[in-house]
Amino acid sequence: MKQILLILLAYLISLSAQANSPLTEAELIALTQQFIEAKNQRQQPDSDEKDVEHFLSFLADEFKDEHVKFNVTVTSKEELKAGMIAKLDDKIYFSNIDILEIMVGRNVTFVKFSEHAKGQPSHMDKPIEYTAINIMSLEFNDLGKITHIRRHHGL
Repeated sequence: MKQILLILLAYLISLSAQANSPLTEAELIALTQQFIEAKNQRQQPDSDEKDVEHFLSFLADEFKDEHVKFNVTVTSKEELKAGMIAKLDDKIYFSNIDILEIMVGRNVTFVKFSEHAKGQPSHMDKPIEYTAINIMSLEFNDLGKITHIRRHHGL
């Protein structure tokens, strides 16, 4: 009986150690690429609520999304979802995001990407087109969900 308890204890300790191990570089790169693709897909002319839901699926239940330039922080999935769904009313002509570089740390990535888009926000009377190079940091928990996004806008 004592041996069974020791084996069970060793098994539980090994599970606990595995749960706290960091994601691999390959996992972090793949998650970052998938997240950026989901970001791009929710900004297309035919984007819908499913694209917003897919984007939100990358976020942990408790997360922080910071837009550094605008000093805006969102911590509620419902608030973020409502804003994204409202943007579905905008006319989007095209949106394209290309990853330029991904740097990897312990459960964090820094992704540099170019974004070229043309759209007409519902509150404006004419379309706008822009091209920007942006940097975003993504912090992940051990389950591969994003816990913190910091969006740094290009020059």
